[in-house]
Amino acid sequence: MKKSCLILLFCLFISIPLQGAAETIKIGFLVKLPEETWFQQELAYAQQYADANGLDLIPIGVPDAEKTLAAIDSLAAQGAQGFAICPPDPTLGPAVMARAQQYNLKVLNVDDRFLDADGTFMDIPYMGLSMSGIGASVGTALYQEFIQRKWPLQETAALAVTFDELGTAKQKTDAATAALIEHSFPSERIYAAPEETTDIPGAFEAANAILLNHPEIKRWLVYSFNEEGVMGAVRALEFKEFSAEAIIGIGPGAGAGFEEFQSPVLTGYFATFLITPYPHGYTAAELLYRWIHDEARPPKETWTTGMLAKRDNYQTILSKLRLMP
Repeated sequence: MKKSCLILLFCLFISIPLQGAAETIKIGFLVKLPEETWFQQELAYAQQYADANGLDLIPIGVPDAEKTLAAIDSLAAQGAQGFAICPPDPTLGPAVMARAQQYNLKVLNVDDRFLDADGTFMDIPYMGLSMSGIGASVGTALYQEFIQRKWPLQETAALAVTFDELGTAKQKTDAATAALIEHSFPSERIYAAPEETTDIPGAFEAANAILLNHPEIKRWLVYSFNEEGVMGAVRALEFKEFSAEAIIGIGPGAGAGFEEFQSPVLTGYFATFLITPYPHGYTAAELLYRWIHDEARPPKETWTTGMLAKRDNYQTILSKLRLMP
């Protein structure tokens, strides 16, 4: 009898760590606008990582403060160990962190960055787009193509469609301008075209004003903070009878400019600097998993940029990123 009891106790003892070791890690992924394409793709990429690594992913839409805090309560009730979040309002940071700490949940902030009560960025792991990095990449790509085509500098100028009222837009165009200058493109040959609206018609009007004042320029480098800004400027140049070969237009964005590549007629829209939600979903889920499983705290800041997609390679890039329509 004593021997049987000892065996039973031993079996119970060894079963405790084995059950803990087999426990599935659960993570939440909270996004402010689950109906938007960016966040749908972000969640899909996070799900890819979860499926490949045996995690339970709990996606929740959090369009307001009340639903955000309720989502954290729900995650805790479901046994989650942490969550990634793009908040509906960055000023919710202190409230979100207080609720998360109540349940001992790890938090990775993605996309829109949490602000503290004094308006400063909160000191928690964050992943977001590098606006200056995106702009610098656009400027560098423009200069490289300018050199590749061996355009005479005295016949060439750069046209920047700007919208400085929006801070993130200004960061991108300023960084693109700085990159051109850093690569020895003369600052006096860079013309800013402020637009009133951030769409193709707005960019058309802004670019047209510059073109009217500089009929001597035969070749143009074109950039903006979005694809629509470049597309509008390209339309203005076409209206002035510039050929596609006399324009190098590069716009950052999620692929609106790909319609230019789908046209059988070559245009001056040379490339999109493609911004993808892939790292914001897949890599964010991985960082959170490593934090929970391996106690490897993510970096304080993880910045993402994008990749250059041109007429001859954009379908391959989309396929690799699983973004094909």
